[in-house]
Order: sequence, then structure tokens, then C-alpha cells
Amino acid sequence: MSEGGKVIGEFQTMAQWAERLYALGEKAWCAPIAEGKASIAEIMAHLLCWDQHLIDRAVPAVTRGEGIEFPAFDPFNADAYAYARSGISQGQLLDEFRSTREELCRLLVELGEDKLRQHTTTGGVSFCPHTGSPYSLLYIVREFIDHDQHHRHQIESALIS
Repeated sequence: MSEGGKVIGEFQTMAQWAERLYALGEKAWCAPIAEGKASIAEIMAHLLCWDQHLIDRAVPAVTRGEGIEFPAFDPFNADAYAYARSGISQGQLLDEFRSTREELCRLLVELGEDKLRQHTTTGGVSFCPHTGSPYSLLYIVREFIDHDQHHRHQIESALIS
């Protein structure tokens, strides 16, 4: 299996992991995971909205040979949290997360290894300031895997306590 295929496969695992969240009661689903933090519902909406951004903006930009632009994080995240509180049911939100992640993974597979590895920019920057690695869609997906893991750990920790 190609490196891109392995990375996409790992990225897909968050949708599989999220299946267990269907069994949560409303209190666990809607309560903040800690004082001043988001709820599990808000976290899942946050992940959903980032996936949708990659589908709507990042993948098309790379396909056109353009750089990737990310929105201002705080307003973007606030909109995602508001979506979680908009009246959408737990099942609907989890279904939407799963289907959106699956759609994103299909798009990434369809792009092929060369497009996934094609160098790009994010916010006009060609290299990650932390690692020095050149940006590519594959690099961005790896970053989103780390992002998933961060939120997965938050959710698991909240459910244990």
C-alpha cells in the first residue's frame, strides 16, 4: 500500500472510532468535557466542519494548483460549536461526521499519490514553521490525524472521569 493510502486509512479510523459515541447519553453528549471546554457534541461538530472545509476548499485548491487557505480559527470553531447546539440530534451529527469523513477520504484516494504529495502553500507559506517540511495535502492530512487524536484523547479522558 502506498504511503498516501496508509495515511488516508489512518485518517478514516476516526469515523470508525466515533461509532461508539452513538451510545452516549444526552448528558455526556452535551456537557462540557471540562470546565470552560467544549462538549463532545461540539468537538464532533468541530471535526465535521474541518472535514467539510477540506472538501470544499483545500482539495479543490490543490487540484487547481493553488495554495490552501484556512479560515480564522476562533470564528470558524465558534460556528462549529453553534452547529452542535442548533438542534441537530446526536445521531444526525454522528451520521454527518461519518459520511463527511468517508467522502473526504474518497476524494483523497481519487486524487492519487502524486497530487497528495504535490507541494503547496498554506496561508502563502511553503514549509511548516515547526518541522521545516514542505506543505502538501498529505502533510495536511497527517496534521489533521494529530488533531483527531488530540480530540479523541480529550473525549476518552472525559468519559473515564
